[in-house]
Amino acid sequence: MTTATETPLVHSYLYLRRAIGTIGLALPVVLILGKQLVQGGDLIGSLSGYYYTDLRDVFVGAMCAAGVFLLAYYGHDYIDNIASTVAGLGAIGLALFPTTPAHDVTAWDRTSGVLHLAFAAVFFLMLAYFCLRLFPHDGEQPPGTGIVYRGCGIVILAALVLIALTSSLRLVPDWHPALWLESVAVWAFGVAWLLKGQTLTPKTVP
Repeated sequence: MTTATETPLVHSYLYLRRAIGTIGLALPVVLILGKQLVQGGDLIGSLSGYYYTDLRDVFVGAMCAAGVFLLAYYGHDYIDNIASTVAGLGAIGLALFPTTPAHDVTAWDRTSGVLHLAFAAVFFLMLAYFCLRLFPHDGEQPPGTGIVYRGCGIVILAALVLIALTSSLRLVPDWHPALWLESVAVWAFGVAWLLKGQTLTPKTVP
């Protein structure tokens, strides 16, 4: 039986998870379409590259918000808490240390770019860990949703591998593969967290 104290906490967990998922689903769309509407021009090669457009504040704000939500997220045990904390720090770090710009690169730009890649890798790997290991086994979701979580985790990992391959081999650069693969990974992350936000159904307090 859900107590009066537990009910607000259940709502808080649901809203927090939904907020994280909403950011994941909305960010690629807002950045890509927003830049075309506000600034025009060609597509940018990656989501991180939108830092150097008029949508900089949107990118930084969204990633910092996701990071803060992840830091505030309180899981079922210390492993959940460590994973969400690390993911939150990764999100904030990749926002505060921008990717290397395409032109007029300074020594600090290169250093920032390396840090950006490190924080981004930590962020996405933690998100994949949530989907593959934590979400399917916490006992809250209805039967059958575990396969969706694992599918999202596999999509995130596959996108990371393909980003590394297409970037190192310079495959089809005109198609902006990193941009679309990053978008797919972020969407998978958003789907998983939105699904998680719908699994705890608050009960009526007697």
